[in-house]
Amino acid sequence: MTARYYYLLRSSWLRLLELVYWPAMQMLVWGFLYTYLYDSKSSMASTGGMLLGAVLLWDVLFRGQLGFSFTFLEEIWSRNLANLMMSPLQPAELAASLMLMSLIRLLIGTIPVTLLVFVLFGFNIYALGFGLIAFFINLVITGWAIGLVVSGMIIRQGLGAESLAYSIMILVLPLCCVYYPVWVLPLWLQPAAWSLTPTYVFEGMRAILIDGMLRTDLMVECFALNLVYLTVAFTAFMLLLRSARHKGVLLTMGE
Repeated sequence: MTARYYYLLRSSWLRLLELVYWPAMQMLVWGFLYTYLYDSKSSMASTGGMLLGAVLLWDVLFRGQLGFSFTFLEEIWSRNLANLMMSPLQPAELAASLMLMSLIRLLIGTIPVTLLVFVLFGFNIYALGFGLIAFFINLVITGWAIGLVVSGMIIRQGLGAESLAYSIMILVLPLCCVYYPVWVLPLWLQPAAWSLTPTYVFEGMRAILIDGMLRTDLMVECFALNLVYLTVAFTAFMLLLRSARHKGVLLTMGE
């Protein structure tokens, strides 16, 4: 399955271009804002690096989820999902191939952008060191968990739920504290923010950039929470798939 998705991606240069185009455009806009803040010598200049770091890490989460969901949607658009479900392919194998393909698409789209940011704006995200690895792993797992739920909803509800693939990350953006710390939120919203794994990552990023300290406690808590969410997400995916089979909607998928 992974080879199938890889050949599909490789066969279209437009698909490959799209992987780099959107994160590159977003990074250019934020990068020029960073340049303005830095050159202005204002009190906000020190926040420029945090903005670029936040945008890069948010793109890892966003593109990781999109890579998972879009690879799955290729099967819906080509009306091939019913064929896959009638084959010996196990749902866990399908999910594993989607996860791997999400990672491949993410690396293709992200690595060139990090190099572009370094060349144009002198911001080296790799200077985060081991912290970057912890951030990346946790964000990718979160993207997979969300992608599983979105794919399950599309299987059960049909293409009427397709918009979730584009919009669900935007819904949680305010609570993930990407561009500001958790304490900015009202007290009653802070527990909700801490229930989301990306919050731990972005708080950890700010701890490195501001205090020069890797918050391993945040990363361990985030990873443990991610494992719980990934388990719940796969269970939800299986239940939604079972419900779709029971209702007989797989044969009309893509119509």
